[in-house]
Amino acid sequence: MIIRINMRTKLVKQEKLPDKYQLLGGRGLTSRMLLDEIDPTCAPLGANNKLVIAPGLLGGTAAPCSGRLSVGAKSPLTGGIKESNGGGTAGGKLAKIGVKAIVIEDQPIEENFCILIVSSAGVRILPAVGLEGKGNYETANILQKKYGAAVSVISIGPAGERGYSLASVAITDMEGHPSRHCGRGGMGAVMGSKKIKAIVVDNNEAPAILYQNEKLFKEISKEWAQNVIPLKKGLTEYGTANLVNLVNSLGALPTRNYSYGSFTDAEQISGEYMKQRIEERGGKPSHACHPGCVIRCSNIYNDSKGNYLTSGLEYETIALLGSNCGISDLDFIAQLDNFCDDFGIDTMELGITLGVIMESGWAPFGDIDKMVELIGELKKDTLLGKLMGQGAVITGKVLGVQRVAAVKGQGISGYDPRGLQATGVTYATTPMGGDHTAGNCLPGRTGYRPETKDKDFLSKPEGMVELAKDMQVMTAVYDICGLCFFLGPSEDDMLRIAKLINAKSGVNLTAQDVIGFAKQLIKDEVEFNEKAGLSQSSNGLPEFFSSEKLGPYNYLFNISKEKMIQFYKKDC
Repeated sequence: MIIRINMRTKLVKQEKLPDKYQLLGGRGLTSRMLLDEIDPTCAPLGANNKLVIAPGLLGGTAAPCSGRLSVGAKSPLTGGIKESNGGGTAGGKLAKIGVKAIVIEDQPIEENFCILIVSSAGVRILPAVGLEGKGNYETANILQKKYGAAVSVISIGPAGERGYSLASVAITDMEGHPSRHCGRGGMGAVMGSKKIKAIVVDNNEAPAILYQNEKLFKEISKEWAQNVIPLKKGLTEYGTANLVNLVNSLGALPTRNYSYGSFTDAEQISGEYMKQRIEERGGKPSHACHPGCVIRCSNIYNDSKGNYLTSGLEYETIALLGSNCGISDLDFIAQLDNFCDDFGIDTMELGITLGVIMESGWAPFGDIDKMVELIGELKKDTLLGKLMGQGAVITGKVLGVQRVAAVKGQGISGYDPRGLQATGVTYATTPMGGDHTAGNCLPGRTGYRPETKDKDFLSKPEGMVELAKDMQVMTAVYDICGLCFFLGPSEDDMLRIAKLINAKSGVNLTAQDVIGFAKQLIKDEVEFNEKAGLSQSSNGLPEFFSSEKLGPYNYLFNISKEKMIQFYKKDC
C-alpha cells in the first residue's frame, strides 16, 4: 500500500499500489512518483514538493543486505531530483507492515512540528511535544522509551528544522542509535519543511512477508550470502575505511580541499589503525547496520574512556572531514561524525564546505580549534553558520573561492576524479548531482567489461565513460531493490536479483529485464531534471579538475565536456 499524508489537512489515506508501480521499490519508486506527481520547477522547500519514503522491492525479506531505505524529493541543494538511501532498521520494518511508500504532501499552516506513528494499525499524526530543537540521539531515546525499544525512528536534527540544505534524515540502527543517514541532497530540510520531526515505525503484530516460492527465495539468498562473505573480508574486517590507504596509494585521496591526492598522515586515519583503536577500547570493528547484513562493514567507535562515541565511522566521513581538511586525528573526526549524526548533517557536504572555508583563509588547514569554532557557528545558527548550512557551492561563492569540488550544487565524494576518471564521469553525469552512490567506479569494478591487469587504468580516460554507465545502471538496480551495493556488482548479481524478484512476486524476469528497469529509472530522473531546468549541458566537472595537475602523480581529468553532455543522449 501507499500511505499518503497531507500535512495541511492532516488527512491520511491508504491507497492500493497501482499496477505500474508493482515491480518498483526504493529509488525506482521515489523517482517515478516524483516525476508523476510534482511540478519539477516547484520550490524544494515549498508546499508543492513531496517527500517520498520507500523501502526496496526486496525490503523485509531474507535477501542479504536488503534493508536500505530510500528518501526522495526535489533537492534544495541541487534543484533537481534526489534520492538518498541509508541502512538502519526502518526499511525492513516498513516493508513488513506492507508499506510500499509514504508520500508526504503540502505544508501545515501552523509552525509546530509533528511526529508520525506508523504501524500495522495505521498512521497517527501527533504533536512533537518536547522534541523541537533536540538532536537525533535525544529524539530517538525519548521516542524509544515511549513507544518501545524495538521501534525504528526516522528523524531530523536541528539542521533539518532550520532548512539547511545539507540536512540529513537519520535512521536508527540495530542498537537504536540514529547513526544511519540518508545524507545527500538535503532531504532533512524537505522533511523539516513539512514540519515532521520524526517518524516512528512499529512492525509489532505485522504479518509475515509473503513469497510465491519461499524455499527457492531462501536458497538463492543463502547461496548469494555464502558467495559474498569471503569476497568482502576487507570490508568486514576494516569497514569502508579500508579504502583510505588504497585511495591514498592511487593518488586520489582528497587532501586540503582537493589540492593534492595523497595525505602524509593517511595511516593515522586508515581502516587498519581504526580497527586497532576500536579493539583497544572495547568497541566493535565489525557491525551490521541493519538486520540481514552479511558484510558487516559498519563499526562502533568508543572514546578513550571506552564510552560510545559514534557508529559507522565511514570512509567518506574520514576522507572529507579528515584529509580534505588536513586533519589526522581520528578521535576528532569521530567526534565530528557524532555531531553530524546528532545535528542531522551530511558529513560529506560539511567536509567539503569546511575545506572551502579553509581554502579562503578563514581557518588554516589542520587547525582543530578553528574547526571547533566553525562547528559552533552552525550550532548557534549565526550568519556564518547559516551560510555553511547551505553547502559548499554557496559558501564558495560568498567567500570568493574558485576551487569548489561540486557538481549541480552538491559536493562530490571522497575520490578525486583526476585519479579515478570513471567516478568523475559519474559525478558529472548522474541526475543525482556529484554523488558516488549513483555509480562509484573503484578498483576491481569493471562493469560488463573484462578484467584488466593494468593497475592504473582508472586514472586513464579510455573506457571510463562506458564503465561509469555500467555502474550507474547496476547501482540503480540495487537501489530499486533496497540492496546494499557492496553485495556486487556483476552480471551474475543481476541474474540473482531477477530470480529473487521472481521467487517473491511470481513473475518471470530476466537479468535484462531488471537492467531495463534501472535504465528507465535513470531516464525518468533525467526527464525530471530537464523539466526542472537542469539540462544535460550542466553535466561536467569544475574546470580546475582539467587544468590543475593533481600531485603526486600529476593527474588531470581528461574526458571531454562533450562526452558528458552526450552521456544520456543514447540508451543508458
